[in-house]
Amino acid sequence: AIDEYKPLDATTNPSLILAAAQMPAYQKLVDDAVAYGKKLGGSEEEQIKNASDKLFVLFGAEILKRIPGRVSTEVDARLSFDKEGMIQRARRLIDLYKEVGVGKDRILIKLSSTWEGIQAGRVLEAEYGIHCNMTLLFSFAQAVACAEAGVTLISPFVGRILDWYVANGDKKTYEPSEDPGVKSVTKIYNYYKKFGYKTIVMGASFRNTGQIKALTGCDYLTISPKLLAELSKEHVKLTPTLSVKEAQACNLEKIHLDEKAFRWHHNEDQMAVEKLSDGIRKFAADAVKLERMLK
Repeated sequence: AIDEYKPLDATTNPSLILAAAQMPAYQKLVDDAVAYGKKLGGSEEEQIKNASDKLFVLFGAEILKRIPGRVSTEVDARLSFDKEGMIQRARRLIDLYKEVGVGKDRILIKLSSTWEGIQAGRVLEAEYGIHCNMTLLFSFAQAVACAEAGVTLISPFVGRILDWYVANGDKKTYEPSEDPGVKSVTKIYNYYKKFGYKTIVMGASFRNTGQIKALTGCDYLTISPKLLAELSKEHVKLTPTLSVKEAQACNLEKIHLDEKAFRWHHNEDQMAVEKLSDGIRKFAADAVKLERMLK
């Protein structure tokens, strides 16, 4: 798919790696990761953890052979509330990439956008020069805290926000411009551009091409091969719906969030609270499945 659509960057997550690791085409990567885990030794648990990290890096390195930009590799979701644990695991992943000849400038480390994850991102960026991609981002509070932490990139989820509103409300279909996921990313983009934050906004988790087209002009978008295929069949001229000029004219107020304010504002958004915890649980469950497979 990468060879066909020629993206700039690419991303992985525990669920995608789990699915890929079960495909016969990638069996050699799994075998190499297992061999690496055994070679380092230690307890069975340590061997499996090392093999799992190695597998993520082997997939990332394969992807990097096919793209000019960066690959995103995710830190274990079970560390989502462990700031120091995330920092250590991120540095470990960067070291593993270094072992296969890949520099940290080509890696984005994905961290859950919990308060602890955002603060881990702050330290990784400022002290270690490690670029971070804050994922599982659903609330405006998460986006503000990420910008204040000075992370490289955020991945606000569009489709999962829509899923929640469809599941929890009376309205089952939305026009792209009224889509709650699209509106969320639009607000974040406008806020970042109005106040000059350098953090890249990369809309993610799309359910349909309407959502993608409604965010034309966003810094980056991460799009599945299936939706790229649908887009490639369309021959329409797209005009940007998001722009720096319009963002700077919007009426958003600047806010500052310390930990207490962050937790309060995020907690006020029921959708975001439920989708963040749900996302962490699902990624953690897939990490466990992957470890069982390696075992």
